[in-house]
Amino acid sequence: MFNKIMKRGQKKPSKPETVEAPMPAAPASNVTVNHASRQPTASSQTQTLPVTVPQNPGVVEVLPMLKDVPLTERHGLFIRKVQICCVFFDFSDTMKSAREKEIKRQNLTELVDLVQSGSCKMNEIMQEELVKMISVNIFRCLPPAPHESSDTKGGDPEEDEPFADPAWPHLQLVYELLLRYVVSSDMETRVAKRYLDHTFVLKMLDLFDSEDMREREYLKTILHRIYGRFMVHRPFIRNAINNVFYRFVFETERYNGVGELLEILGSIINGFALPMKEEHKLFLVRALVPLHKPTSVATYHQQLTYCVTQFVEKDYRLADTVIRGLLKCWPVTNCGKEVLFLGELEEILEFTQSLEFKRCMVPLFRQIGRSLNSPHFQVAERALFWWNNEHIVGLIAENRHVILPIIFDALEKNIHSHWNQAINGLSSNVRRMFLEMDSELFEDCQREYEEMEARAGEREEQRVSAWKRLEQVAAQV
Repeated sequence: MFNKIMKRGQKKPSKPETVEAPMPAAPASNVTVNHASRQPTASSQTQTLPVTVPQNPGVVEVLPMLKDVPLTERHGLFIRKVQICCVFFDFSDTMKSAREKEIKRQNLTELVDLVQSGSCKMNEIMQEELVKMISVNIFRCLPPAPHESSDTKGGDPEEDEPFADPAWPHLQLVYELLLRYVVSSDMETRVAKRYLDHTFVLKMLDLFDSEDMREREYLKTILHRIYGRFMVHRPFIRNAINNVFYRFVFETERYNGVGELLEILGSIINGFALPMKEEHKLFLVRALVPLHKPTSVATYHQQLTYCVTQFVEKDYRLADTVIRGLLKCWPVTNCGKEVLFLGELEEILEFTQSLEFKRCMVPLFRQIGRSLNSPHFQVAERALFWWNNEHIVGLIAENRHVILPIIFDALEKNIHSHWNQAINGLSSNVRRMFLEMDSELFEDCQREYEEMEARAGEREEQRVSAWKRLEQVAAQV
């Protein structure tokens, strides 16, 4: 879906037919559309438009097509069509105002084609009215999630049917219009940044919480394009996304668009120049690493892993910071989440150099030892699969004198007492690899393990005998 939208935004416009907008001469329209993103500029207050809009805002009149009127009248007709598209309808009832809805749909379709083709060069007033109309249509209160409604209370959000906004056929045209406007070669960023301002961006980020996946896909594409074209907005967009993540992790743990925002950030991180700014490193530590905490991490873990590994790939010195951060967020009872973490750590270790590995290998393999002994076979299996990775095996072999004593006990317990035969076999294979790496070290670890088991047996015998003596004393009393 993302690639399709991106390609549609790159279609070559047809040969433009430039239209010079006439100087306004008639009184201003008495219909005001409240713009959600900015206050009207001085120029828009002083200039007036030769447009007559119906007194009743609920009336949608049929207007001629822009291509059927003289060039001198297209400017006014464009404004009039845009203002008619500001009328709201109840899409929950398909039969209500069906004719008016169809007129609005036709006007929106015509505006999309017009902006895409570039056949009518828009001046500042036209652009302002266009963004006003888009704001009025898309900036709205989102409906509650299906699992939050009273009739489905107590249900599982993951089992709900995907939400489909009944107004989407019209909303899609509005989003398509906004996308065409943002990617248009005729759009001047100097002018457009007055309308696509910081408030507009913040309201777009609120819409990422939409339950409709189709809407989030459009928002992702449009915000990414805005980031690419408006350099002045880039720091603000990054900070605004940071704030969304902070609120999600530390307050609500409820936000639908985390995955889409991470996809945008993955592309942004890929373009970071080296040496990396301190601001970007702080973003990794304060936003991306804490995103591993929420229980819903599985819904966006793939995008999160890509962003984190991009940082480590660009600067291998960040590996120690990332690995220690993941260990702090390590799940205790969520086995599915633990499997995801083990897979992510393997990808991070692919880009980890020997020096950084040595800094974090002790706490890392203490956790791996606990995962090896997990009664959930998928967790133990995923940890044992690390020894199929040549780069990780090389790092382990280089530091075997530290790592083998940490996990030897876990391997022996798996071989002798794990309930799953596949885990028994994989643990035996890893044990054999260490034996082939360094037989002398292996024998030392085995001797220590046997001595430890013997001491544990002695302690167990002492404990049993002590309880027997206490029972005998209690019986005599």
